[in-house]
Amino acid sequence: MSADLLLGLVAFAFASSITPGPNNLMILASGANFGVARSVPHALGISIGFAAMIVLVGLGLAQVFEAVPWARTALAVGSVVYLLWLAWRIANAPPPGRAEAEGRPFTFLQAAAFQWVNPKAWTMALTAVTLYTAGGAWAVVPVAAVFSLVNLPSISCWLLLGVQMRRWLTSAARLRAFNWTMAGLLVLSLWPTVAPLLR
Repeated sequence: MSADLLLGLVAFAFASSITPGPNNLMILASGANFGVARSVPHALGISIGFAAMIVLVGLGLAQVFEAVPWARTALAVGSVVYLLWLAWRIANAPPPGRAEAEGRPFTFLQAAAFQWVNPKAWTMALTAVTLYTAGGAWAVVPVAAVFSLVNLPSISCWLLLGVQMRRWLTSAARLRAFNWTMAGLLVLSLWPTVAPLLR
């Protein structure tokens, strides 16, 4: 990979990893509701799960969508339904004290599996494989490695922001407003996926 291509990949990985999306909104809410230690598996699941997704997409999974066009629509519908359910869970999360005792943040495997129903992750993976692989089946490995190195610090910023917000979310009313806002933003993040289905 040339230096110019690598620089472009790093910039793309950073821009797509740091901007709001389902992963970042959920890790922000996890930080606010569960703290850092209980949210670390969630963060690692996002980063490593997404890198694995890039490798699998690059090794040929993207061609499935070309061969079976309805598979993309089915994935989009399933993603929307699942994310609406997650938004409902976030909106109804218990206060931090109860959340730590009763609630459960995403596990590593849940966060890794979530990448496969995350519309933004699919867009990022398909774009990265299309634009930054230079040919050859294993050309996706360096792309996945760069994403992993850039992605983890990016989502960690959202996690730490959520933890800092915990101090402000000491009243039940503020926490409820925060959780409903996060749920609403998660639903809004679905618009790029839903809009083509409505045409």
